[in-house]
Amino acid sequence: MSQSPVYLDHAATTPVRPEVLEAMLPWFSTRFGNPSSTHKLGREARVALDEARERVATALGAHADEICFTSGGTESDNFAVLGAWRAAHAHGRSTVLSTPIEHKAVLEACHQVVREGGRERFVPVDANGIADTEAFAALCDDTVAVASVMWVNNEIGVVQDLPALASRAKASGAVVHTDAVQAFGKLPIDLRTLPVDLLTISGHKLGSPKGIGALFIRRGVTLAPLLHGGSQDRGRRPGTENVPYAVGFAVACELAVADREREVAHLGALRDRLEARLLEAFPDAVIHGRGAMRAPHVCNVSIPGTDAETLLMALDLRGIQASGGSACQSGSVGHSHVLSALGVAPDVAAGAMRLSLGALSTEAGVDRAADVIVTLARKARGVVAV
Repeated sequence: MSQSPVYLDHAATTPVRPEVLEAMLPWFSTRFGNPSSTHKLGREARVALDEARERVATALGAHADEICFTSGGTESDNFAVLGAWRAAHAHGRSTVLSTPIEHKAVLEACHQVVREGGRERFVPVDANGIADTEAFAALCDDTVAVASVMWVNNEIGVVQDLPALASRAKASGAVVHTDAVQAFGKLPIDLRTLPVDLLTISGHKLGSPKGIGALFIRRGVTLAPLLHGGSQDRGRRPGTENVPYAVGFAVACELAVADREREVAHLGALRDRLEARLLEAFPDAVIHGRGAMRAPHVCNVSIPGTDAETLLMALDLRGIQASGGSACQSGSVGHSHVLSALGVAPDVAAGAMRLSLGALSTEAGVDRAADVIVTLARKARGVVAV
């Protein structure tokens, strides 16, 4: 009898929660109106959209008019970095400040700033991926238009001291953005006290479908829109709104907040169990970022003497589904820009696997995954089990 697959790629995407799907279904069929229409179906859709915006805002500690629905993390990151820089550049601020371990959506947006005549600066990180606070302070001068720092790294799970970094950036007059895609549902978020201006979240990391996310835009912050052609969302993001996905996203956000403490304890215990099994079998294995505070759901491990690409393929054939790094970066296995920034040797980075936990994770699944990884890694290293 074949065993069910063990899914260890929740940092890439998560299954849609039943409650989310149930809430969405009517808006695909009988309640299909365009929220810009003035007839009954349109008005119903408008009410649903407004309610979804309010619910997402409440989950974050924000105001409803501060929530801009987007297609997901990549669009939100681009809108934050490019929108803030373009708005501030007209007033003499020419620089974007970030770290070398950001999601590619932020890094490529920074590069686009350079192509448009601006400058980019990157704060170095230590061997655990933590940004150098002194270097950050030195680089965050009055030329910086926007500072963007990922709260929880998507590849290694390390948590930055975002409040401290954001406060320093705010003191310089910069607009502050954080990619909180991996933080939401894992860390407490209250935008009434967190000193950031812009914050990115994404639905498919929380149990809603791919293709929906949000950018928090604090009142008073001006962004140049990426799109043009309509008055939707107060002109910030023109185009017909995705009502079914917004409704489902709101439910997912509420569930993520309600379940957070329980999930953090559960996933942290599973991650520690998995890492203990791997380190027991391979004392020379490297858990990247282990010396820093980490979110509970990500384990990035290198087993010397193995090649991650080969090992991941072999795992997949045995029903263990994991990845080599960010799912948004094709060909990233063995060439992670995050691990390179940490100073990880190329041969060690080549063996890095990201094992990420979530709704489908159980003790039995973690134990089975550990057994299969150990068996395959020992075979790759030429070790015969006694």
